[in-house]
Amino acid sequence: QVQVIESGGGSVQAGGSLRLSCVVSSGTLSTYAMGWFRQAPGKEREFVAFISGSGGRTSYADSVKGRFTISRDNAKTPVTLQMNSLKAEDTAVYYCAVSRFATTMSRHENDYRYWGRGTQVTVSS
Repeated sequence: QVQVIESGGGSVQAGGSLRLSCVVSSGTLSTYAMGWFRQAPGKEREFVAFISGSGGRTSYADSVKGRFTISRDNAKTPVTLQMNSLKAEDTAVYYCAVSRFATTMSRHENDYRYWGRGTQVTVSS
């Protein structure tokens, strides 16, 4: 059974930083394109960032562009999400997901097959 495990969430004041990490139990799937999504209370889950299997291509939601950085080393996991200049509106449960296909990079959650259980990020103003 494939496991996707996020870590690194927590509480921070506005303007602070957090670093999330995601690992995948499958060696093959750990080389796939991967994404981060988040869900705030009372809202739908939304795209945050994705990264290609090689790590050479990334994309971000406009709301986090310039503040968040997604990365991976050696085309494997862990995939990290460095979050700087955090705002209260970044408060959410953050989910890591593995793409359905190795090279598919998407902002749509239906294009991701395996999901972690999420890690809570709370930013106080």
